[in-house]
Parts: sequence; structure tokens; C-alpha cells
Amino acid sequence: MKTLKSILILLSFSLAAIAQEQKNPESTELWEPVPPVITPGEATAAPSDAIVLFDGTSLNEWTNDKGEPAGWTVADGCMTVKPGTGIIRTKRGFGDCQLHIEWRSPIVVTGEGQGRGNSGIFLQSLYEVQVLDCYNNTTYSNGQTGSIYKQSIPLVNACRKPGDWQSYDIIYTAPRFSENGRVTLPGRITVLHNGVLIQNNVEIRGTTEYIGAPRPVVHGMKEPISLQDHDNLVSYRNIWVREL
Repeated sequence: MKTLKSILILLSFSLAAIAQEQKNPESTELWEPVPPVITPGEATAAPSDAIVLFDGTSLNEWTNDKGEPAGWTVADGCMTVKPGTGIIRTKRGFGDCQLHIEWRSPIVVTGEGQGRGNSGIFLQSLYEVQVLDCYNNTTYSNGQTGSIYKQSIPLVNACRKPGDWQSYDIIYTAPRFSENGRVTLPGRITVLHNGVLIQNNVEIRGTTEYIGAPRPVVHGMKEPISLQDHDNLVSYRNIWVREL
């Protein structure tokens, strides 16, 4: 009886811990290892076979999450998050692709950790490559600049200082699903930040989640690319994609 009672007590503690984890975003934050800081390289121009998603003049290729005109600000050759207007997403859907995108965190630094220059690039609107100002800014490693958010820690921190333009070059392989909804081939992603490899063909374990573990979700082969409104004045320019 004592043994059974002990098992039941341990089980109740385990269930309580699981329940607490599901309500606590800190339970999925990793603070080690911390990616070393390096000096980044330069970005590139669009090749001739690319689909240009933003050329600095209009948001014609984008909508908000309701399919209405995107509400972000376009000025000086870039588009900037307009806090409160919500995410924007491409009108076209994409699966396997090469994506180039340049971004800039605000030159006026406010906030710290995840509250500093935060946005995000969502492949197929589900899998986030984190955009964040991590120049002399500490946060959990699997949530810093260039992380596959809460899934994969970047190899290095290649951030430029606030107000400087930065680039991501992303090679993305979409997940494949069977007819019964099982993942037959996980998605994979490679990311170069300012010309530096920071994610090397890593496996995507499921959807990006703020709280809890990634979840496998069946979806179409071609889905929009989304950019996040996180209430920070992050800017984007020179966005193009090549379908693979």
C-alpha cells in the first residue's frame, strides 16, 4: 500500500507540473548555450528569376490577416510595422523556397529582451524565424535573433547595431503529410543572417508556439509568408522569393 501511495503522489506531482508548464511561457525558454557574437557580412540583390514581394514602393503583394489592404507604413523605400494593425501576409502562397528579406530594428532603443525590436517572419504563416534586436541585448537563446522561435538556437549572434539594415537569406523545405494527416517529411530550414550561416538545415518540429511545445498541423503545400506586428517599429525592404 505504501508503494502504491507513493506512486500516486508522484503521479499527482507530475500531472501538476505538466499543467503548470502548459500555462507558463518561461517553461519553454532556453538560456544556454548563448550564441557567440560575431561581425556580419553584406546582403545581396534580387536575381532575375525572383518574385519581388516588396520593392520599396507599395504593399500590393500583401494583405492583412482578413484579406484587406495591409495597414503598415510605406516610406523612404521600406515598410514599417504600424502597431495595432496586425500581421501582414503575402497574397501568394509559397512552399519550398529561397527567401531574401532585409530588416531594421528602431534606431531609438526602447525596451529590453523580447520587447526590443521584435517582429518575425513566418514561413507558410506557421513557422517563425525570429526578428529581434539582440545587439547587446540579452534574452533566452531559443528566442533570440535568427532562432526558429522556441525550437532552434542560432549558431551565432550576427546582429548589427540598432538602426542598421540586416538581411536574412532563408532556404525552406516545406513539410509533407500523408493522406491520414501524419508528417511524412518534416520541414527544414537554413538561415544566413548578414551572410553568416546561423541555422544549418534544421528540422522544424511543428508550429511556432509561445506557450508549450510545437504542434504538427496539416496544411496546404503553398501558404502565405507572414510578417509579425509585435508593436515595435521594425522596418523591412528588398523582399524577394524564389520558388524551389
